[in-house]
Amino acid sequence: MKISSVSHNNRKRAFEVATSGSAFLFPYSKVDATPSAGNPIVALAIDEEAGREAFSYRLASGVEGWVHVEQVLEYNRDPRYMRDLLLYKLTVEAGRRVQQSGLSKREIIRRLETSPAQFYRLLDPTNYRKSIDQVLALLSVLECEVDWL
Repeated sequence: MKISSVSHNNRKRAFEVATSGSAFLFPYSKVDATPSAGNPIVALAIDEEAGREAFSYRLASGVEGWVHVEQVLEYNRDPRYMRDLLLYKLTVEAGRRVQQSGLSKREIIRRLETSPAQFYRLLDPTNYRKSIDQVLALLSVLECEVDWL
């Protein structure tokens, strides 16, 4: 997700980050180089080299900081980001379980009642078009119990 604009609000003590269609606050307290009244932000810019997925800032003391959009999305618990993060974690675990299981890939595919192409799409951690249900079904075939906390 790309950042379309970023500003700082000293009254709220937070960065105001806008993405396509959403606006988020990210508190100063969550960054390493914390701005303060005695050490304010003197420069703030979207990082073009990071593909507009981050912003950097400089304090009056010369200390610089950098924030990635994923930090902002995770702090604000953006539903789309949280879904993708959960899907990624489940997929990585499924891949690890496939390697550790004594089942052949053909047997797993047969139990899932799917095609080999779909099975490999399920194991691809960069594929976010699959459903969580499909990954849970794969984990079930691998006798992995998933607890939600």
